[in-house]
Amino acid sequence: MNAKQANPFAAITGVFEALGRDLLAWRGDETARHLYSKKDFKTEADRRADVFLKERMSEIFPGIPVWSEEDATRADRRPARYWLIDPIDGTASWYDGFAGFVTQGAFFEKGRPVYGVIHAPAFGMTWTGETGKGAWRNGFALERLHPSERRVLTDNTPEPHGFAALLMEPLRITAYRESGSLGLKSVLVADGTADLFVKNVAIRDWDVAPAAVILAEVGGRLTGLSGEEWDYAGGLEKTGGLIVARDDALLAEAVAAVRGLTV
Repeated sequence: MNAKQANPFAAITGVFEALGRDLLAWRGDETARHLYSKKDFKTEADRRADVFLKERMSEIFPGIPVWSEEDATRADRRPARYWLIDPIDGTASWYDGFAGFVTQGAFFEKGRPVYGVIHAPAFGMTWTGETGKGAWRNGFALERLHPSERRVLTDNTPEPHGFAALLMEPLRITAYRESGSLGLKSVLVADGTADLFVKNVAIRDWDVAPAAVILAEVGGRLTGLSGEEWDYAGGLEKTGGLIVARDDALLAEAVAAVRGLTV
């Protein structure tokens, strides 16, 4: 960390927002839109974004490793301090002209994320959080989340589909909101726009770590499908699925509903 800067995380936020401006511009650049991996849906923009972030983050946090979704290989042994980034979370949304993509990252110390930033360029929104200091959206502090009769479920299809559709009745969902990237859906719970997000697919640590910090600072919960705390040790991919909930009571209901669908 650069000792000359009182708050290097503030500078990091500016880096992600600068990348966001480029991501919007690159939508009209056919070179950036080149699809170099159809299987993984990876574009030249993913590569450019990865280089952009690593170069600028290394200037602000010299000597601190930056692990990325774009890295070809990653060791399971984690450094004591490192960045974990997802240069474009929701590449398909970016490519197809939808708004629901973000660029995001989390700073880890002693095995846990302690700072998270998620920037949604098409919405002009940035969510940040720092352990023990609070969470913010566009610089304004987020309020603590509280139990409510409202049940807004968010997922990435126009109408509830698959696992999300099966949860609508048992969880007494009152409304549904379409969203894009996993990180974006998670912070919509953190800022009170939504109340619940459930996914029964493989999840990677870079998908959840930035939002996990923000959620923790407002009392939200991010766990595995059985309600277990997220484990950042070992491999970066976890196969057990994800629940993001507004509060402990809603989390418990979601765990029970998921169990009822899977037994």
